[in-house]
Amino acid sequence: MEVETRFRAMGTDVYVVVVGGSLRMVDLARDFIDDLEARWSRFRLTSEVSLLNLMAGRTVRVSSQTLSLVQRALEGARLTGGRFYPTVLGDVIRAGYDRSFELLTEEPPGGASALRTGFMGIVVDEAGSMVSLPDGVGFDPGGVGKGYAADLLVQELLSRGATGVCANVGGDLRVEGEAPGGAAWMIAIAHPFRSTPAASVGLRAGGVATSMRTRRTWGPADDRRHHLIDPASGEPARSGLASVSVVAAEGWLAEVVAKAAFMAGPTDGLGLLASIGVEGVLIDDAGSAHPSTGFGRFTERTETRRHTV
Repeated sequence: MEVETRFRAMGTDVYVVVVGGSLRMVDLARDFIDDLEARWSRFRLTSEVSLLNLMAGRTVRVSSQTLSLVQRALEGARLTGGRFYPTVLGDVIRAGYDRSFELLTEEPPGGASALRTGFMGIVVDEAGSMVSLPDGVGFDPGGVGKGYAADLLVQELLSRGATGVCANVGGDLRVEGEAPGGAAWMIAIAHPFRSTPAASVGLRAGGVATSMRTRRTWGPADDRRHHLIDPASGEPARSGLASVSVVAAEGWLAEVVAKAAFMAGPTDGLGLLASIGVEGVLIDDAGSAHPSTGFGRFTERTETRRHTV
């Protein structure tokens, strides 16, 4: 049996396909993602992430899911040499992303925020499930939260009896187990400038994520902004790239490396993928594709149903 569902959560579209499960899996998926959103959304004053930001400078007890999210965000920052930066919340707000994306307007961007960056000062006490942010620092789970949500949802549904799951949370995708028809899961990678895919990849298990500057934009025509903030400048990144898509073992890692490679630009971005041991494709501002050395082993020309990231 195969079931699928689409819904809105975490400020984005969520698409889930479950193989070998019951119709009850649909409700389980919605409830699971809703619970993570309640813990992680920076737009909910009662979330654990909002509490961490409000209580910066003090220690806060958090759930195991939030603790693991913070740990992965910190690991991503270390792996990428700080090109992925989980504490750019102040810069994101100053760029105008100060409310849920669907509520943004064409007004000139530039929200007020005194928050500064500084992930090196975050303290995690795994035994006590405690996290402490440095005073004045804001944590924004952003994309890594969506990638990790996809990872956790796949694990949860497999533990409930599914034989295969594809979870796509706003373009951060994770697959595991049996795919419909018994073949590999087919994923279409979106192109930043055209409706046809940039590539299609086949996976038995793993994560795929795309960071794209043309996907989430706001502000007036003469000052369009996007959500990919360069931690070096505090401004929306201008690296010569329009998108980066990464294939990795897990969704959170694919998201982290895609964002970091976007900051690095075409040449250094490919070098970053190689140093971490993942594959992907970078598309520059002219629309030209720059695949990593091993990306070709994931590409698949067979026409079948695909899940887009």
